[in-house]
Amino acid sequence: MKLRSFAIYFGYTTLALAGALPLQALGDHHGQSQKNGSSQKKPVAEFVKVVREATRPFKDVTLAEAAGYHLAFGCVSGPDVGAMGLHYVNMSLVGDGMLDPALPEIVIYEQLPNGHLKLIGADYLVFYDDWHATNEAAPELMGQLMHLFPSPNRFGLPAFYTLHVWAWKDNPLGTFVNWHSRVSCDSFDGQPH
Repeated sequence: MKLRSFAIYFGYTTLALAGALPLQALGDHHGQSQKNGSSQKKPVAEFVKVVREATRPFKDVTLAEAAGYHLAFGCVSGPDVGAMGLHYVNMSLVGDGMLDPALPEIVIYEQLPNGHLKLIGADYLVFYDDWHATNEAAPELMGQLMHLFPSPNRFGLPAFYTLHVWAWKDNPLGTFVNWHSRVSCDSFDGQPH
């Protein structure tokens, strides 16, 4: 990549991550903009867009609670670095055995030092037995293979597949990894809000 192309791409990336540009403004590795409807559109940006559209109303946690999402597991901290944050789970979606990118089973928040909850992402979850009752292959959403958590696990759940999408807070480790290196449980006061 030429230095000028890299500078243009880096500038667009920085603006998109800062929220000044939509993610669709990111160019490909040659610095060329992608057009809506183009086959060149990045699947990651598309998935993030779907998650943002689905979860935008839940920036207000009271609206998430009204839609059937409730805090489970407290604040999930990482084994070494980072955390997963506060998981607000919709048990009716978890129990239906289906996956829909527009209907995440879980919305994820981080409690800020001022006590407010900030929406940072979504999590898709389906129990292993429910999924494999009608499917042979492991689940994937929009081209992303889901992670298997066998049983027993730290959550006390039967084996399940999960996929985190860090749509509202950039994760240097990647958009779909389980642990977010810039999320902390340090401000969690133990109370659902």
